[in-house]
Amino acid sequence: MKDYRLPDRKSEAKRTGDPVRSVFTAAEDIKQLGTGRKYFIRTYGCQANVRDSETIAGILEMMNFECGTGYEDSDVIIFNTCAVRHAAEEHVLGEIGNLKHFKTEHPDKIFVLCGCMSQEEGIVSQIIRSYPQIDLVFGTHDLARLPELLKKTMSGSRTIDVSSHQGNIVEQMPVERSRKYKAFVNIAYGCDKFCTYCIVPYTRGRERSRLYEYVIEEVQKFKESGGREVTLLGQNVNAYGKDLGMEDGFTKLLEGVSETGIDRIRFYSSHPRDYSITTIDAMRDRPNIMPALHLAVQSGNDEILKKMNRGYTSDDFRRLVDEMKSRVKGITFTTDLIVGFPGETDAQFEDTLALVDYCRFDNAYTFVYSPREGTPAASMEDNVPAEVKKQRLQVLNERVAKYSKMNNEECVGKVLKVLCDGPSKRNPDRMCGYTESNRLVNFDAGNVREGDIADVRITAAKSFSLDGEAL
Repeated sequence: MKDYRLPDRKSEAKRTGDPVRSVFTAAEDIKQLGTGRKYFIRTYGCQANVRDSETIAGILEMMNFECGTGYEDSDVIIFNTCAVRHAAEEHVLGEIGNLKHFKTEHPDKIFVLCGCMSQEEGIVSQIIRSYPQIDLVFGTHDLARLPELLKKTMSGSRTIDVSSHQGNIVEQMPVERSRKYKAFVNIAYGCDKFCTYCIVPYTRGRERSRLYEYVIEEVQKFKESGGREVTLLGQNVNAYGKDLGMEDGFTKLLEGVSETGIDRIRFYSSHPRDYSITTIDAMRDRPNIMPALHLAVQSGNDEILKKMNRGYTSDDFRRLVDEMKSRVKGITFTTDLIVGFPGETDAQFEDTLALVDYCRFDNAYTFVYSPREGTPAASMEDNVPAEVKKQRLQVLNERVAKYSKMNNEECVGKVLKVLCDGPSKRNPDRMCGYTESNRLVNFDAGNVREGDIADVRITAAKSFSLDGEAL
């Protein structure tokens, strides 16, 4: 038995009226479906996907599933995917392709594809045609429907259901957080910016905000459970509340979250076009709003920024950075940068390097331009040779690393507050954690334990991390 409903990318890009708001509920029979079964989730992509996987895990735990360790010991295997870059899609398709024989040997195991790839019509058609080992595909807007979709699949129906439900916002969904002391908290979904290279408005829909009281409630409960830090998530957090008719909604939300008393507040991702002075001043005036900001610029050349539909110039960006530095003591910046956008010349790339020289970013996520089917940029001539893109990326990475190392060296000898994440990946005899300015520190811990906020003296600087010792 088959049940196929494919996505409609055009409908995802349209405003569909006010969101349909509800609170999560599940029938009693659903809550026992996982008894004696285990699940395993493979997550790709950004923080939004990590948070979605935590919701998926929460729903499955509510259904009485237990968490497995991998493909072998799990009954339901979920791939929560990313579609931002073509290489990410190829990686997922390669991995699920390798499972074809495994599925033949274990026909009772259920393989699930969700996330941004599931909102691409071409990908879903490819899954239907060439990947029979995938039993269930559901869209980014349908996490709350997972119990009913999984129930249908467990009864023997191959279910492909990614029809648009982008207007829906379901509150109070279960969550199984991957970390005890840090939490991602969604505040909004989707994006209205329509940058020409970006697929997000088509895979995650248009901007819509959660209600203020539900966000505050989630943060408050996390704090009461022992949580120390929250990161407020949205494709464009600065736009929070616009669809609710709130004036200066994001600043008001920041202030409300601050008043819960949670130790640390971060937010991701910000768009330079929507920043307000009140948000900057909230960062200045409230000690639990961390002085660290991810502010994606993408390019330092005005013509490229215009072709990207970013809505600001390089000088606009410089002025915003200067304003923040003048108002928020010790603020640090990370950013996103794309090289090889269609038509980018050597001189235009030099403008990006000049912007990096001016802003001295603490780190940057750098990418070679990757055309995404269905976006406006995909119809532009991708005329920068691959070798040139590769060379530019190397030069850019070296420039970013230079300033990151210089900024880190300024920390040597200082005592910084570090929220301990647990043992260091490189040396389990040491601990690691992040400073208020979001710098990674590996340190000799003494009596410091995971979840502690410790004073750490910085003893050495590397390009993208610090070494230290707890006092």
